[in-house]
Amino acid sequence: MRIETPWGPWDHLSVAEAAAAMAGFTGPWWIAGGFAIEAFLGHSIRDHGDIDIALLRHDHMAVHEHLAGWDLQCADPPGTLRPWQHGERLEHSIHDIWVRRDANDPWRFQLMLDESTGQEWVCRRDTRIRRPLETLTFEAGGVRYLAPEVQLLYKARGRRPKDQSDFEAAVPKLSAAQRKWLGDSLALAHPNHPWRARLE
Repeated sequence: MRIETPWGPWDHLSVAEAAAAMAGFTGPWWIAGGFAIEAFLGHSIRDHGDIDIALLRHDHMAVHEHLAGWDLQCADPPGTLRPWQHGERLEHSIHDIWVRRDANDPWRFQLMLDESTGQEWVCRRDTRIRRPLETLTFEAGGVRYLAPEVQLLYKARGRRPKDQSDFEAAVPKLSAAQRKWLGDSLALAHPNHPWRARLE
């Protein structure tokens, strides 16, 4: 689905195309966002404006090398894009990179940088929220995706219509353990969030 933005049009890759772009990258990576929710459900529920590929921050220099030849632009807070220069180690405030083939191409995917320490994933919005890296993702169709309860935690802050629809579709399918983890994490990061009542 092609969409227009102030920084140029988006025409995102499919999951298969995104996986092909990352083929050969030696660090862990996974598909996040709404596509991760749909992989968990096993079917599509809505259109998507973009596709997110997440990886650990400590691998961000390696992914720059892997995507040599693509146009990589950092989303610098609070909302500007600038070229990610070769050899540039990104500040921790930058966790979103837009990717396209060249300046005449629509944006194709986003790289999202996740934090970690040792073998633990660390939520960048609340460092009290952590979990073993081995539990962060699941596999479907040969591709790794972000666990739905973690993706819903990210979506909880925005509460956009698409986030609400993803929550409504996913919550009946969450296991008791997944519901507890999400509920406990919301209690820390968003204690007054209305989703908490649905998870009890």
